[in-house]
Amino acid sequence: MAYRGDRGGRGRGGPSGPPRGGFDSRGRGDFRGRGGPPRGGGGRGTGRGGYIYWAHLNSRVFNPGPVDIDARLKDNSQDVLVQSMKSLTIKPNELPVRPNFGTVGTPIKLRANFFPIKVPKGPFYEYEVSISPVAGTAIRRVKRRIFQLAEQSPQWAASGLRGNVAHDHSSKLIAAKKLPQPLSIPVPFYDEDEQGPRQGGKEYTLTIEYQRDIEFQSLMQYLKGDVQYRDYDINPILAAMNVILAAHPNRSGGTGVMVGRNRFFFRSADESISLGGGLEAWKGFYSSVRPAHNQLMVNVNVCTTAFYTPGNLAQAMVAFRDASFGARPAAFVKGVRVTATHLGYRKTVKALSNMNARQHKFVAADLGGEVTVEQYFQRKYNLRLQHPEMPLVDVGGQKSNLLPPELCEILPNQPFRGKLTDEHTAAMITAAAKPPNINAQSITGRGLDELGFRQRAAPLGAFGVAIGTEMTVVPGRILPAPGVQYGQGTPEVDDRASWNLRNVRFKKGARLENWAVLVIRDGNRDEFQSLQDPELKSTYKGFADMCKKSGMNVDPKDPAVVEARLPPKNPADPIRAQSIGVIRNALMTLKKPTIVLVILSNGDKHVYSGLKHLCDCYLDLATVCVHSAKIRKDKGQLQYFANVALKFNMKLGGVNHALNAANMAWLKKAPTMLVGIDVTHPGPGSVRGTPSIAAVVASCESDFAQYPASMEIQETKKEMVTNLAKMMWERLTLFKAKNNVLPQRVLVYRDGVSEGQFLIVIEEELPAIKAAFKKFDTAKTPYRPQLTIVICGKRHHTRFYPTEQAHADHNGNPRPGTVVDRGVTAVYQYDFFLQAHGGLQGTTRPTHYYVVHDEIGFKADELQTLTNSVSYMFARATKAVSLVSPAYYADLACERGRCYLHKLLHGITSSGGSSVSGNEEQVFREATKSWNDGVSKTLKDTMFYL
Repeated sequence: MAYRGDRGGRGRGGPSGPPRGGFDSRGRGDFRGRGGPPRGGGGRGTGRGGYIYWAHLNSRVFNPGPVDIDARLKDNSQDVLVQSMKSLTIKPNELPVRPNFGTVGTPIKLRANFFPIKVPKGPFYEYEVSISPVAGTAIRRVKRRIFQLAEQSPQWAASGLRGNVAHDHSSKLIAAKKLPQPLSIPVPFYDEDEQGPRQGGKEYTLTIEYQRDIEFQSLMQYLKGDVQYRDYDINPILAAMNVILAAHPNRSGGTGVMVGRNRFFFRSADESISLGGGLEAWKGFYSSVRPAHNQLMVNVNVCTTAFYTPGNLAQAMVAFRDASFGARPAAFVKGVRVTATHLGYRKTVKALSNMNARQHKFVAADLGGEVTVEQYFQRKYNLRLQHPEMPLVDVGGQKSNLLPPELCEILPNQPFRGKLTDEHTAAMITAAAKPPNINAQSITGRGLDELGFRQRAAPLGAFGVAIGTEMTVVPGRILPAPGVQYGQGTPEVDDRASWNLRNVRFKKGARLENWAVLVIRDGNRDEFQSLQDPELKSTYKGFADMCKKSGMNVDPKDPAVVEARLPPKNPADPIRAQSIGVIRNALMTLKKPTIVLVILSNGDKHVYSGLKHLCDCYLDLATVCVHSAKIRKDKGQLQYFANVALKFNMKLGGVNHALNAANMAWLKKAPTMLVGIDVTHPGPGSVRGTPSIAAVVASCESDFAQYPASMEIQETKKEMVTNLAKMMWERLTLFKAKNNVLPQRVLVYRDGVSEGQFLIVIEEELPAIKAAFKKFDTAKTPYRPQLTIVICGKRHHTRFYPTEQAHADHNGNPRPGTVVDRGVTAVYQYDFFLQAHGGLQGTTRPTHYYVVHDEIGFKADELQTLTNSVSYMFARATKAVSLVSPAYYADLACERGRCYLHKLLHGITSSGGSSVSGNEEQVFREATKSWNDGVSKTLKDTMFYL
């Protein structure tokens, strides 16, 4: 009955979504369904595959064989550095220094996807580039074209720029030698589909102005660990090096396409994968310069993103619309560049019109007066439109210029910047999920070639920069798995950091009484046919029996059962608001239950989100959703029942499992509160101004199992938590109510903060947490618990590859518990990488833990082993998860909050129209109304979001 999550890497259940960190090398599902040695008995030469099977497993380890750790890491210079920092005085707003390195666990050697950079002695020179006039240059494509034309001009070569500079096609230019000053380059502009500049046409001027020398001596002192250089700002050097390393893949007229920062994509027939619905997946590579102990490195990783499939725009719009219910062609076409086939000019689609070719009329003097678009093309170009009923696309600038989409061809090499449908997301995950050895081969092979690192492509040679072609080898350790404790029975944790529920009972069973079952009818063939369906009763009774066997106190009385027959899907109701009204009516017929088992007909995200919004914010009703096809399927039904029972027990206040006494020792030394904090933001396709959602969860009892949440909406796309003082006060208040004492230690795991925002956490969130503490001051005693804040980073590109099969799992990934704190970590600060979980499919991503404030005074082993152990305490799973449990819970709470803003997040305003624009104050008011003061009173002190 082992729980298997359906979201790659984290092992989460319930409705799934795209990974927050984008698509790189992870995916859903388990490799061949299970890991470990071959089933069916026999030795290594018998059973299912024997030697062949094991050879197959061994082949999944990238480049296995004896290796040496990098020479730069084999002396004691790192330990000397740590020792030298002990005498430093850390200022209030500074990040803490590393106290020591960890030693617990089995020592191993790992490759990391970092390559050494040979840095020249001499300085580089940084210049700022300005373009005049500025009109039109806000468009990235125009700016890039200006640079492309400038590079072709005789003035570029005459000024000594050709072959000696690297630039970002925007405002930064790095030169290998000093350039003449002042320096201006005139650029007569013409577009790619024009033969040359027109007389009297637009002309831009590039002004290249010296900013600073980029010298490397101070950088080398910083990397060596000279504490005098601890505060030296290396960011200008890293930025300059990133521009230089990006010059080849990002070159004008090159085959690569740069998407965002540091990600380069290359189309090839054997690498692009159709996603359907007018989109395809491209493989690419991420490249970023990073500091490491005694070495400047470049981090290279594989990545995948969606591109438009070149072809007819009308056909692509239909394919996108038909790929998923609720998919909006308006979101698909916005920003796409097309060729108008009747005249051959290129344009960018600004928006989708609400008029079609038969409805829109305009005056055409040469055709004698007012005509429809359909008539215009018939009379002027003798073109009979095949789809005059389709909405027109606006390709105009200040004035509208409406074209039939069937006369537009999507140009190649364009990334899709909109919101992917669920179907596209699933296809992307499948396309991106590759085993670690395949990804490592891709990085060291095609990656180094496409990025120009292996052949030292121009302009690397001019700068004297060279990149090593072998991955760095760093020391790591495999931490022992903690003991897991239940009320009855002691499960064995296997080498995939998972266990099963056979013969165990929950540590604390909740009471299940006065519950109900809601059957959703939505036309799916797998749903129960009626409330009289005999299989329905046997299903919910079988589930109740599993709850009882698992240790819950189950009332023998049958639950109340109701059904909701949903109206058919209707494009005029894209988020199925009518269906939620039907569900509300069904639930209102019940005498209020303590919890409802909702049997969904299918995985419709609109029904799921609307149901959670209704029950959490309006009906104050706990719900657990299951899929009819899964809960009534004989095969695996008991396992499914057991997984659902995990949620029931937690939502009703129980405790599924805890750590054994030895692993709980640190947590029990003094009253301690574990906290998780996260913020989620509106994505592509949301109404502009849709608020961000912040969540704070915190433990409130001695088993560290229950984590009720505070949730609020705040300014759109603001990463720091606005009302953190209030939310922390709520969590401390509940802790005090449950324990009759306030915590003496508060350990915060903060999710979702980028490296550039670490100091903002210290400057803004730390004071807010301290302000919450002060609210508990008494006349005699100030309340000042010890506070430690650890940032949890998932959006990074560091990957580790075992060098021996003994230290690898069945996929060739590192084993659960793998921790790295040397070689590719911060030179001075306190951080480590931990992969607590067992990978499912693809290449596992470790979590990067970074200590930004530490009053508790954690030593490395103490924090690393605690974080690993707490990763086994995630209540919804019988396995370790990839993100430490409090942070994971905060993430889930944010995801639940998204259900309450579902309409706005899908680009729909209160007027019912589809729009991604709007008055931000008005949008916030609408969001506040939809939020309805958040979760209702009974639910707010429970894990309703689980």
